[in-house]
Amino acid sequence: MIPTLRFLRLLAAWTLLGLVASIWTRAMPWWRVAGWLLLVGASLDLALALWPKQVTGERDVSGSLALGEWRDVRIRLHNPSPLPLQVELFDHHPVDFSSRGLPACHRLPARGVLEQTYQVRPSARGQHAFGPIQIRFTTGWGLWARSQRLPAPFPVKVFPNFAAVARYALLATDQRLSLLGILKRPRRGEGLDFHQLREYRQGDTLRQVDWKASARTRKLISREYQDERDQQVVFLLDCGRRMKPLDELEGAELGHFDQALNALFLLSFVALKQGDAVGVATFAEGTPRTVAPHKSLATLERLFQELFDVQPTTHASDYLAAAERLMKQFRKRSLVVLLTNLRDEEDGTLLPAVKLLRGRHLVMLANLREGVVDELMVSPVTTFEGALDHAAAHDYMARRLEVFQSIAHAGVSILDVTPARLPTALVNRYLELKASGTF
Repeated sequence: MIPTLRFLRLLAAWTLLGLVASIWTRAMPWWRVAGWLLLVGASLDLALALWPKQVTGERDVSGSLALGEWRDVRIRLHNPSPLPLQVELFDHHPVDFSSRGLPACHRLPARGVLEQTYQVRPSARGQHAFGPIQIRFTTGWGLWARSQRLPAPFPVKVFPNFAAVARYALLATDQRLSLLGILKRPRRGEGLDFHQLREYRQGDTLRQVDWKASARTRKLISREYQDERDQQVVFLLDCGRRMKPLDELEGAELGHFDQALNALFLLSFVALKQGDAVGVATFAEGTPRTVAPHKSLATLERLFQELFDVQPTTHASDYLAAAERLMKQFRKRSLVVLLTNLRDEEDGTLLPAVKLLRGRHLVMLANLREGVVDELMVSPVTTFEGALDHAAAHDYMARRLEVFQSIAHAGVSILDVTPARLPTALVNRYLELKASGTF
């Protein structure tokens, strides 16, 4: 219970009247009367404010939110008392959420209902919870304000933003994948699965023409092939401390780890649409997670449920231990996509790990490259400190290249791009491997 600004102004006016009465004694009776009126009014208003109001509140919000997307939250207040209330409304949303539209002031009618909608935007994945709804209301005279918390706990899950995958699905339907940066590679040879017969199109080769079907229908019919199906893609996701950075130069709000998750989900969707099975194994976190490979599109929802709250840790990344665990868990030959962030040093476990994986699987290293290093290498040098930074960036990239060369000699496909480009670049590389018959 706190006094309002109106009460403080009346109290200041009464004090000023007392100063005047101390100089002009004829004003003393008026000062006393005003004091008694203010005391009685404040007491009565305090009693009304302390009277149980029994205001109840409820919140309407989706239990699943997308990272970085604004979503509506609706609050509904019920006033069963016969007195109207002037209400200032707050809401205890999770600390990792941004909000707009609150606080707000409204008049809650007697025995009426008030609805207020505001928006929140999550900035961190995982499990979160809304706290109580808080209101501050004043009575008829508005001399006192009473704060009240209305219990309304509500758990929510914040998932990675599915917009990239949804956009890919839309563009794939419209055959406009190039707008997303995903390229359709020409197929090589005939080592692909037969898909269907269709009418001849300009650009089809004579080898595709089915002459028997053409003779029956008296028009050219072509055979259409599809990439080999029933393959298996397994993601080996690094959750160690190397995945924590955030490339501010790219203007990105997402860190390396969130960009890697976006790439994982986008490639999972593409691979599942291609008829391949998708699985995931994490490492460098407290309890490594494993999702067994499955082929249906329901697998994507399962991946979301399993990985929405995974976060990068402060643990070191032991690639060899992760590879040994994966070799035990996944027996079938697979395309193993290692999502990580290599620096200029090689810790001694990466090369043995990829050699172990190469004994059974096809391995792709998808590496996140810091944009700040690229920026240093192309920025003009005007000062001595700038020259030192420029030289250090070149030295860093040279030592990093040596690490990549040693990995490439082990037969590993390497993809080294900035985090923002990783999702489409990873899909393009996957499609290249499918079209070439390598996978």
